[in-house]
Amino acid sequence: MNNELLSQKYIILIITSIIMGTLARIITIKEDYRQYPSYPNGYLIHLITAFVAAALGAVAIPALLTKNFVAVTFLTLAIQQFRDIRKMERNSLKDLEETEYTYRGSAYIDGIAKTFEARNYFALVISFVTALTIQLLNHSLALVNIISGISAGLITMIILKRFSKGKTVGDIAEVKKGKVEVRGSELYVDNIYISNVLGSENARKMYQNEGVAAIIYPKEEHFRITLDNFGQRQAILFEATRTLGVKRYHFTRKEYQQGRVIISLVPIIQDTDALIEAIKKAPLLENVKKSHKVMDTNLIGRK
Repeated sequence: MNNELLSQKYIILIITSIIMGTLARIITIKEDYRQYPSYPNGYLIHLITAFVAAALGAVAIPALLTKNFVAVTFLTLAIQQFRDIRKMERNSLKDLEETEYTYRGSAYIDGIAKTFEARNYFALVISFVTALTIQLLNHSLALVNIISGISAGLITMIILKRFSKGKTVGDIAEVKKGKVEVRGSELYVDNIYISNVLGSENARKMYQNEGVAAIIYPKEEHFRITLDNFGQRQAILFEATRTLGVKRYHFTRKEYQQGRVIISLVPIIQDTDALIEAIKKAPLLENVKKSHKVMDTNLIGRK
């Protein structure tokens, strides 16, 4: 059994599959406007876990073919490890909450942690599909097997990326610049009352001169259900403050008549366009996604 596992055919299968699975995870790592994961330690953790996940997917086929069922049981241990990674990531982000300009919120943290776990499965599945393709084809030419395995892995990667791609605020809402007004100690954005905490003269001058605001308009009525959720608004505010920084004050308010959501702050960087872009790219949280089709269900008692 050991000689068979160390044969050239299985070595090519395992190496090709591990490379494809690891590359798939690398492609999903991107340091975007959220600056997460951090570089370089965050990247290193992701690369190591990607390699482990890809290796597990790669060796599953040879283990089954050689009736080494004990090796396959390690997949269950791997799943538990991936869940532990999700728990570790959640705890780490919660510990950092007090150091940020504003809280991410429990809903946002849960979404990030689940994404970390899911992307390990991403690497495992692509590695497994690559290995399975090479084994099923089993061509006499090694190059043909490698090209076929890589092609199958790439197709799987594209399908999984499209399937797992989440939506953003920009998909369900329009975001426009808001006009900041200070009336006495009260703050208004486009005549919408925001707060009355601007009690000192310095605070009023600072907000009048440096305050920025953006207004989120839901594209359809049922999108208000998502945008009105406190966890979603907190995630949007976090992305806004993380992008521009906060010199003083930050607010999120909702306007009940039209369902508009207002984000306002005194930023370190004066860039309203960057604020609007950050809000548009803020992810929609899984726990607040609702389908308006549910409202069309013929419930008992409804005509």
